Amino acid sequence: MSNDDYEMESMLEIFNHETEEMLEQLDNILLESERAKSITEENINSIFRITHTIKGSAAMMNLHSISSLAHSVEDVFYILRENPTKLSLVFSSIFDLVFQASDFFRKELEGLQSGEYSEGDPTEIIKRLEQQADIIKGEDSSDTSVGSGAPQKSPQPSHEPAGDGDAAKITVFFENDCGMENIRAFMLLNQVHPYCEELSSIPSDPENDSSLSEEIIKSGFTIIFKPTESLDDVVKIIESSLNVKSYEILQNRQTEDTSPASCPQAAEADEHSVKGVAAEAVGSQSKPETQSVLTKGVKQNLISVNQNKLDHLMDLVGEIVTAESMVARNPDLKGLRLDSFTKSIRELRKLTDELQDIVMSIRMVPLQGTFYKMDRIVRDMCKKMDKKAELITEGGDTEVDKTINDAIVDPLMHMIRNSMDHAIEAPEERIALGKPEVGQITLSAKNTGGEISITLSDDGRGLDCEKLLGKAKANGLLTKPEGSYTEKEIFNLILLPGFSTNTDVTEFSGRGVGMDVVKKNIEQVGGTISISSEKGAGTTFIIKIPLTLAIVDGMNIAVGDSTFTLPITAIRQSFKISDESEIIHNTDGSEMIVLRGECFPIIRLRDLYSIESGVEDVMDGIIIQVDHGNSGYCIFADELIGEYQVVVKPFPIFLNKYDLKNRGLSGCSVLGDGSISLIIDVNNLKTD
Repeated sequence: MSNDDYEMESMLEIFNHETEEMLEQLDNILLESERAKSITEENINSIFRITHTIKGSAAMMNLHSISSLAHSVEDVFYILRENPTKLSLVFSSIFDLVFQASDFFRKELEGLQSGEYSEGDPTEIIKRLEQQADIIKGEDSSDTSVGSGAPQKSPQPSHEPAGDGDAAKITVFFENDCGMENIRAFMLLNQVHPYCEELSSIPSDPENDSSLSEEIIKSGFTIIFKPTESLDDVVKIIESSLNVKSYEILQNRQTEDTSPASCPQAAEADEHSVKGVAAEAVGSQSKPETQSVLTKGVKQNLISVNQNKLDHLMDLVGEIVTAESMVARNPDLKGLRLDSFTKSIRELRKLTDELQDIVMSIRMVPLQGTFYKMDRIVRDMCKKMDKKAELITEGGDTEVDKTINDAIVDPLMHMIRNSMDHAIEAPEERIALGKPEVGQITLSAKNTGGEISITLSDDGRGLDCEKLLGKAKANGLLTKPEGSYTEKEIFNLILLPGFSTNTDVTEFSGRGVGMDVVKKNIEQVGGTISISSEKGAGTTFIIKIPLTLAIVDGMNIAVGDSTFTLPITAIRQSFKISDESEIIHNTDGSEMIVLRGECFPIIRLRDLYSIESGVEDVMDGIIIQVDHGNSGYCIFADELIGEYQVVVKPFPIFLNKYDLKNRGLSGCSVLGDGSISLIIDVNNLKTD
């Protein structure tokens, strides 16, 4: 790959990342404003700034469809920014249009990321946005001049002074090794342009010459401008920009002093001012015909890291954990008294645990972004289905591993769509039932120790057991007589493949796919889903998923010469049986045990996996009760070896033909003595 290709790929990656963040912010502003039935002046400015930045960045990347559509949205909000009172003229339609524009941007980004990009056509959306702009300007002929003042192109900086009157000069320094400094300088110019009457830079035209990056690294990037209103507006933009390490502000009262070609006394004064006390520098601004410099470090503590690098780092930490365990439990050391070695290995374990915690925390992301996506789904479906509903979110700051966060987006989307389609009634039906006209869907998350609990509930129709049984019977999904199904078992029927209560296929449901996909995707990340419902009152889904999949706290158990690992979070209790009469023997040869008035099946790992050696008498081994959804079961093993931190390794590809996942095994781990432990998947261990 040539340097030019590599640079372009890096630029595209940065563009995708930054644009996605801005689109998420845009959607949040629109949703909040639509609910509030008004757009504040601050939000109008934010929308204008977001679309202006997207326009400039897309133009730089030669993405004309994105740039032109962003420019049209920017035009509308430029006019609204100058005339906020005109918002009422387009309030009923502007949200739908901007959401459509946001969806178009996202679709374009998906194409860019997939590597199969075909530029879309935003002509229809642009045409409708232009109509909205004409409606606003048509109310007052003077508005036409205002509309034409919207930025039409990216600023063209030059070496010329910014002009007469009060002017400012800011020198920006980018983070070390951030790369493409000339492009970042150009993007920064685009961001500050709306807040400046006149604008120039040193060096000028940075986007056209990549060799200017060295000059910018050495001397910084200087922006010379006259602020439209306040210097603080421009400073805030600089502070919030990515990859800005620090900046220096030089504000002059005499125009001639603002010229970058002025005499060296200015530079000398700059140096003395920088070294001076901050209060003295700020105070000097009030004196006419004097200059002041204020140097600040920008609060820029965030960087973007490629997820592949984080995955590799996590793999390395896993190897370190395994190596540390192998050293500490080396069989050659058995029986030796090595006080110094023990002290050293204890310190190593402490550092290893700390390193692991830090790496895992780096991979953690809040669920808030996922929750915002669900809010958008509820909003769109209300529009399309003529329903009224609101999504209430709680615990959005709860963090999960990035891989798990990505994996639960689709399940949550399916569940939200099902709640809107099946559960939430039409407004007139809700009123007739004595319910509030606006339905309520609640999405909450909380950390319960080693796992995350996500709850999705609604106040809709609830599940009808008779209807569910009838549909399952018609589809041939029942595996036992209807009368023997418990309420929980009936609810779980909706998780079966091919089950759907809709008789007609719609845009949202009726094809018999959805909830079975939800169950499958959740189980793929080691999670469980349980359902509770009350007819006419609503339904609640509870999803429990581990915080991370890479390293788990497990209990090692022995069965003959084999070692298995059970996740600690799945274990409820372990105990030995003192009386064989506690075991119930069924006619089919299976065994059960009664605990606190509830019957649990017993799974003998020795029999399940055809292990030749091992304990056979139930009184000589140990019983381990594990959770499985709303119920659970018991595992019979020889003995508990102890609690260990294990690194989850996938099975080799050549073992895929044995379908180990459906045989209750999720992976394996290397133990301290070099032996292999099989990790049990409690969700897929056969109980029949």
